Amino acid sequence: MTLSKLLLTNSRLSYRELADRLDLSVNAVHKRIRTLIEQGIIRAFTAKISNYALEGVPVLIFGMSEAQSFEACEKLGKHDSTYWVGVAGGNCLYVGAYLQNIGELEPYVDFLKKEAQMPDPTVGIEHQGAGSPFSPSFRAVTLYPLDYRIIYALSNNSRKLISEVAEELGVSAKTVRRRLSRMISEGLIELSIKWYPDASNDIMPIFHLHLKASVDKSKVGPFLLQRYSPHAIIFWSFSNLPNHAICVVWTNTMKKLREILESLQKEPVFESVNPNILYTGFIFDTWRDRIVSEKGAPAARKKRQEQRSR
Repeated sequence: MTLSKLLLTNSRLSYRELADRLDLSVNAVHKRIRTLIEQGIIRAFTAKISNYALEGVPVLIFGMSEAQSFEACEKLGKHDSTYWVGVAGGNCLYVGAYLQNIGELEPYVDFLKKEAQMPDPTVGIEHQGAGSPFSPSFRAVTLYPLDYRIIYALSNNSRKLISEVAEELGVSAKTVRRRLSRMISEGLIELSIKWYPDASNDIMPIFHLHLKASVDKSKVGPFLLQRYSPHAIIFWSFSNLPNHAICVVWTNTMKKLREILESLQKEPVFESVNPNILYTGFIFDTWRDRIVSEKGAPAARKKRQEQRSR
């Protein structure tokens, strides 16, 4: 699970870097990644324009659905903003979406209420910290045409060699390396994996955490992810739900799940801890992927050039 967590954060980490962090041999890491692929747990190594670069609004909406969960997931996935839908106990759905602006929130919630038959959803606008477009410290960022081409070349195989990308784009490897390094350092590109942990026999609890009012909420996420590593995988906090956070955890036994729950309940920062079990999830392409295809794909560039020459 630690290997998956590292790849979720940066899917271009080399086998050597992964081996050093995991205290394993390069060959062992290579075999583990291959096994994860064969099991269907990792289904792609992806590259996308970061939400930070697009100034989008990430939201997580959750609640009880009155619909057949898998049918609802399919319908929700057809929306251009839905990137993930998770199904948990009690027919509870967790819906992750990237909105292009805050004005899309109300129409999207109405869409979700109808298609998921979710009459009373909880809407969380994800806290984005200092890099948020809502933050005074936010600064404009720029992606150039070659940047889009590089992201597109890596979109379905982010572990592709620099030399392969350079040959594909007809530029030097030095140029690709420099531009990719800039995008990574400035947070303009998201390198991750399409990850389906439900393909394994592991248990994925999702904890609803109600924080005490006196807690410094900016420190809770880093604290949990470090203290409960490698089990704590994802942490969400919300700008509009100041005392509510969600943490997704991995365990391989019910005993370990109970130990984590008991430990979380003893943490002085929480008023209450309410667990649920995440059974499965679905990942969808969004408008973020469409932008990369439109600006980075060779066919799309050729079509635009033909239109301009008319």
